[in-house]
Amino acid sequence: MTSHFYAMLSRMKNIKRWGLMRNTRNENLSEHSLEVAYFAHALAVIRNKRFSGNIDANFVACAAMFHDTAEIITGDLPTPIKYYNREIRNAYKQIEGIADEQLISLLPEDLRDEFRPLYNVDQDIKKIIKAADKLSALAKCIEERNMGNREFVDAEKSIRNSIHKLNLPEAEVFLDEFMESFSLTLDEQK
Repeated sequence: MTSHFYAMLSRMKNIKRWGLMRNTRNENLSEHSLEVAYFAHALAVIRNKRFSGNIDANFVACAAMFHDTAEIITGDLPTPIKYYNREIRNAYKQIEGIADEQLISLLPEDLRDEFRPLYNVDQDIKKIIKAADKLSALAKCIEERNMGNREFVDAEKSIRNSIHKLNLPEAEVFLDEFMESFSLTLDEQK
């Protein structure tokens, strides 16, 4: 049996993010997902090391890699639309669930149960991935601001506030210890 699962995942590089905003550099879903994965991994490690957590950081990173794969089918719906009201948000979540199942169905049947947990994570892991997703968006805003693009200034403030509202200590640590470096040049990071 031929499986189209990975060929579909490879299309993530064709999904452009930040569609409503003028970008100095386009970001695609594939690169975003990788960044979210390593930020989520960092958040899980910080929780374990500094806040007595007991979470599988490798599983969190892997689930984060798959967190937006539904957008291969749905496209990247801009945040202001996706969260415009409860009805749209709920309908979109339902559509994403259907898209996730459609992707899983592309796997050989004997592998599906190994992948399904990556798509159906518990609320605690969802919150970590959400924080990592927001941290990735914040990094993009900082990058754009550093390039002189004022289009992202308000988004940066809004995203930073939304991270604080998550009340996730590990996200606050990430902000304090890692985020400032995104404003520095390569030579300043040495």
